[in-house]
Amino acid sequence: MKQELNTAIVLAAGQGKRMNSKIQKQFLEIGGKPVLYYSLRCFQESPLIHNIILVTGEKDISYCKKEIIDKYGFSKVSEVIPGGKERYDSVYAGLLACGQCDHVLIHDGARPFITEEILERGMAGVRETGACVIGMPSKDTIKLSDEKGFVSETPDRKNVWTIQTPQIFSYSLIRSAHESIRKKDMSQITDDAMVVEQETGRKVRLVEGSYMNLKITTPEDLATAEIFLDIYQSKR
Repeated sequence: MKQELNTAIVLAAGQGKRMNSKIQKQFLEIGGKPVLYYSLRCFQESPLIHNIILVTGEKDISYCKKEIIDKYGFSKVSEVIPGGKERYDSVYAGLLACGQCDHVLIHDGARPFITEEILERGMAGVRETGACVIGMPSKDTIKLSDEKGFVSETPDRKNVWTIQTPQIFSYSLIRSAHESIRKKDMSQITDDAMVVEQETGRKVRLVEGSYMNLKITTPEDLATAEIFLDIYQSKR
């Protein structure tokens, strides 16, 4: 039986303007280690992941290689490549670098608290459907607004999820979807599931992640991550 090959694309090219820091958010420290370290460690240690592509800023490539990959022994990282102008450009660069694989997991390097349990649920979902995203049911009531800033709709909360990463796809599906959409207007694209939905019509399965799987975007998020870290480490 052919061995399944799964590649994780970790996106670490963001500028983190909302962090109000000269240091990019993925390189800020929690628990004495860069934010990026934690997701790379999870993928490194997971038997489900066979290869890691790290996408970062061109000027940060040597730093990532020396201060993160070599320093912490992340041997599964086969390539560190420069990202593009937009997130979808960075994803596409990662897809081109994947080589031969069955599934690809696209993950934000600013989400440190991914776990093996989340990966297991996600891989079960993608094997069944070919496309799934990690997320959690919203704990808040959501309001949709009209163009004048008034409430236009209140969707039923039980049907509302906040989407996280990784987003996991059949490699052939996500690559062909990205190649197709690159010929069109991409200004409204916000995540990879949207690319698949729009270009292939494939339904994307929602898979439960964790409320701890936060994306570090603001100083408040960094403070929350410091609190979460002890809980996260205790579950390892």
